[in-house]
Amino acid sequence: MEVTGAPEAATGARTEPEPHLPIDAIRPPRPGRWIAAAVAVFAMVWLLYTIIVNENLHWDVIAEYLTDGRILGGLWVTIQLTVLSMVIGLALGVLAAVMQLSGSPILRAASGLYTWFFRGTPLLVQLIFWFNIGLVFPSFGIGVPFDGPKLIEWQANELITPFTAALLGLAINEGAYMAEIVRAGIRSVDPGQREAAEALGMSHRQVLRRVVLPQAMRVIIPPTGNQFISMLKTTSMVSVIAGAELLTVSQRIYLGNFEVIAMLIVASIWYIVLTTIASIGQHFIEKRFERGHHALQTRVRRNLRLFGKGSV
Repeated sequence: MEVTGAPEAATGARTEPEPHLPIDAIRPPRPGRWIAAAVAVFAMVWLLYTIIVNENLHWDVIAEYLTDGRILGGLWVTIQLTVLSMVIGLALGVLAAVMQLSGSPILRAASGLYTWFFRGTPLLVQLIFWFNIGLVFPSFGIGVPFDGPKLIEWQANELITPFTAALLGLAINEGAYMAEIVRAGIRSVDPGQREAAEALGMSHRQVLRRVVLPQAMRVIIPPTGNQFISMLKTTSMVSVIAGAELLTVSQRIYLGNFEVIAMLIVASIWYIVLTTIASIGQHFIEKRFERGHHALQTRVRRNLRLFGKGSV
């Protein structure tokens, strides 16, 4: 008897998948989006046109002073203050963060007092204080403590220049903020890795250097980049103590030629250029740390294995 209508599975034949039908979806009209975009474009074009054709802005003066030697000198001082303040602030922040995570209550209290005070007082007040530190300590020296004889002594007014006062104020204030950033990065590392490293006999310093800090950098880098960009603009506060940075030089020039708005625009253009370059650098650094995160974890595990074999 011949069987008809047998399933294709019984005969071993494969069923071809049905072709996917294209979805002919129609997006709903969004007139509000188009109206908002048109208004935004109109506003930007109108604002740009108003700025360009405004004769009171004196674009010829802006072009003349944009590459003036005095402006470039102030720009270089701004870059120096930014880089040095961030380097010193980062070092102070790492030290304060390690002290906060220490088992010693005295070290934790000292670090907490540092961050509490310098985050709680305005930076502008700190800059003015450091500039006038000679009113409190007329001289600094090295010698026997408690009013003993001094081997070397410097006058405060000669030692604390506007640049030095600006560097002290910016760096110490930045260290208080970096301490919280570094502490958050250290706490983001899995405690199990720290315990594994300590079980292998690593010292606290080795655990920080080989295991914790390399992984914490992934969390520390983004806010540190933001702090660097903020520092570029914060250096403008140094103008209150005549620190010879970009804004101070611009002010000195417009006090002579009375081109206040033009010189402020010159300073603003250079600040925008610096922050743009820093933002691009931050973007690539973050991508690099994100890409190398898994390789970094592999290196940390290798360090643990190598230390474990060496300690046996």
